[in-house]
Amino acid sequence: MSGRSPAAGAAGDNPLRHLPNLISLLRIALVAPLVVTILLGRYEFALVIAVVAGVSDGVDGWLARRFRWQSKLGSILDPAADKLMLVGCIVALGWLGEAPRWMVALVVARDAVIALGVLAWHRVLRSFQAHPSWLSKATTVAQIGFVLLVLAAQAFGWRVPMAIPVWIVAILTAASGIDYVVRWGLLARRELKGRGTST
Repeated sequence: MSGRSPAAGAAGDNPLRHLPNLISLLRIALVAPLVVTILLGRYEFALVIAVVAGVSDGVDGWLARRFRWQSKLGSILDPAADKLMLVGCIVALGWLGEAPRWMVALVVARDAVIALGVLAWHRVLRSFQAHPSWLSKATTVAQIGFVLLVLAAQAFGWRVPMAIPVWIVAILTAASGIDYVVRWGLLARRELKGRGTST
């Protein structure tokens, strides 16, 4: 008798198990139209695209957890889609003067440091598994909220004081970037030390 559960077998044979990855690819495909509509000042359309992307993000995560359709590819595509969309939107808003340039630079620098850290980890230690901290998740939520707030304010003509949202995003972005560097640095040191003692 096979040790594999019926649910696992069904998930492995079901072609729908690729649906979360396809939804993530759809979000990546929406990045360019979203950025272009922002740059053209079509904030209503940009807001619709951003909401569709946000809903799809929730749907693919729910499907992956509910039916155990997680995959290594999905663990790469899902955060990649989020990062591309957020950074693209924030850079576009910065270009139009709707977001402070210093905040845009901070967001881009943090993600660049994380990307370089992942590449270095792969090169030196070969394996990497992302485990976002609560601080990282809070940063993502704050950045999403900022983008949606700016788009909605522009689309509906709202007068919204942006100083507080900007500082919330900036503080969380800087704190989560420092947290990543410290945690990964300690993990890398521990891993390399363990390899050295095992040889």
